[in-house]
Amino acid sequence: MTAPEPPAPHDDPAPHGTRADGPWVVHRHRVIYGDTDAMGIVYYGNYLRFFEVGRAELVRARGGTYRGMEEDGLGLPVTEVGCRYHHPARYDDVLEIATRVDEVGRVVLRFEYRITRARDGALLTTGFTRHACVELATGKVARLPDPVRAWLGGHPAREGP
Repeated sequence: MTAPEPPAPHDDPAPHGTRADGPWVVHRHRVIYGDTDAMGIVYYGNYLRFFEVGRAELVRARGGTYRGMEEDGLGLPVTEVGCRYHHPARYDDVLEIATRVDEVGRVVLRFEYRITRARDGALLTTGFTRHACVELATGKVARLPDPVRAWLGGHPAREGP
């Protein structure tokens, strides 16, 4: 099974905003000086922050919140991350952070990310994060509750942990 194609670059000049495009949720972010390193390019570790922004916006766009999960005593800590850098982003670039749910198991879920530059669609970064559902009070793994599965958007679940 091949993964659905990420959305095409969007021509809207607005630097911020979120839109759903099939299984992908796309959030725009304008690079600020604080995102860059001494060479004027986005510091490599900040792409993990961009992944987090994309993930939070996907959850919000699907009707959930991380805060709601925490209030229910559950968390989704990152257990694995992968990131490939294709081209650099620079100050004042508008980025499109495309995020989708790639895998849903009983306890584990995986998000996929593609970060492009809005003006030309250049692929800058691809990556993923894998998360485990845990009880915040004990740190023990827990099944993903039905409401969480619901706001994941009914994407096909792969059998897994």
